[in-house]
Amino acid sequence: MKEFVKKASQKISKLSDEQVVQLLDALNKENDTLDSIMESLSTALLIVNENWVLKQKNKASERILPFKHQYSLEQKEHSLFLWDLIDDEAISSFLHVCAKEQKLNVSEEFSFSATDKIHFVNISVMPLVQKMWHKNGDSYDTCVVGYIITAEDITEKRQQEILLHRMESLASLTNLAASVAHEIKNPLGAISIHIQLLQKAIKKAREGDGLLPQEKFVENYLDVINEEIDALNKIVLDFLFAVRPVQATLQLSDANLCVKKICEFFKPEFDSKNVKLLLKLSEESPRLLIDEKLFKEVITNLAQNSLAAINERFPLDAVEPECESCREFNSGEIVIETFVKNEKYILTIADNGNGMDEKTLSRIFEPYYTTKANGTGLGLTMVYKIIKEFRGDINVDSVKGHGTVFTISIPIPQSGTPLLSNGREGA
Repeated sequence: MKEFVKKASQKISKLSDEQVVQLLDALNKENDTLDSIMESLSTALLIVNENWVLKQKNKASERILPFKHQYSLEQKEHSLFLWDLIDDEAISSFLHVCAKEQKLNVSEEFSFSATDKIHFVNISVMPLVQKMWHKNGDSYDTCVVGYIITAEDITEKRQQEILLHRMESLASLTNLAASVAHEIKNPLGAISIHIQLLQKAIKKAREGDGLLPQEKFVENYLDVINEEIDALNKIVLDFLFAVRPVQATLQLSDANLCVKKICEFFKPEFDSKNVKLLLKLSEESPRLLIDEKLFKEVITNLAQNSLAAINERFPLDAVEPECESCREFNSGEIVIETFVKNEKYILTIADNGNGMDEKTLSRIFEPYYTTKANGTGLGLTMVYKIIKEFRGDINVDSVKGHGTVFTISIPIPQSGTPLLSNGREGA
């Protein structure tokens, strides 16, 4: 058909009216076929001109992409740039950067909220290349006359991956259940012994003078039983807290921006306790598939642990208030740093606190294990669960008397993946 149209266009002045009508009918049929193919695609497809003004889109694009409102190509609003039509800041910014920096053949993943649901899309940008035939019709050049933007809805895929990951996490409950069984065993043993003592005392009294033991004697046993029952109740409640599924609403969020906001939140507390907080953010700030509230919980928990370790090594009450130089010399320090390596976002939280010995270090993430007098032993367990929910890893290195470093790594989902050569080569 292309060859027919090319040859016909070269001889159009010699065609009869009937032949011109036939040619136009053939072109209309081919155009209808192309439109039908475009509308039948399940992938969103948008075509813009060289200035990034929208010229054509299919129905799937309206279903997959967050447009500000419905547009028709006949409306004057379509003199607006494509990024001005998108009702999502991250996607709009991505398209704007692609246009400004001439980024072609790139793909990036995004998430946005719509109708009380999180949607995930993978957006690709490619050049629209057209052949420009020379007058002799024997040769041609190629040039970019616009851009093709495609968007694939990967929401179901992401949700299935998240569900599978959560199911795999249930396997870790075996070790947790074993720990709880061990914790329950001791209170149950104490309750059993004291009930047996009560039974023996009552039986002995009935076989003798028939009088019950002294009131205080009975109360002592009952007090111990009640204490152990309370202990059991606390263990059960803590267990329910530990096994409770992490209610994470995963979205693509700017990692460094989240870390910065979190640090600004607890920095005043550190300043009041003469603890320096140094924040070193990477130049590259990828979007991570995380829950911002839970991410804040993780960083805050680790930072509070660091603060407690620093206070153990550098107690404020050990320095005279008027000795400013002494206070400066004895102050602690927490360094929070981020960088990108091997398609992973790395976050480290390092302190110069009291540190941990090898025994504590080996059990740091175990449920119910704590070195604090009033600790539950579940804080770092929850941190571990949250990071695993993000498909990440967390490790810790520590030297007793010198400090501790927590290292969190979270995978970066398809950020800026090149499809072909980046640029206009071959256009």
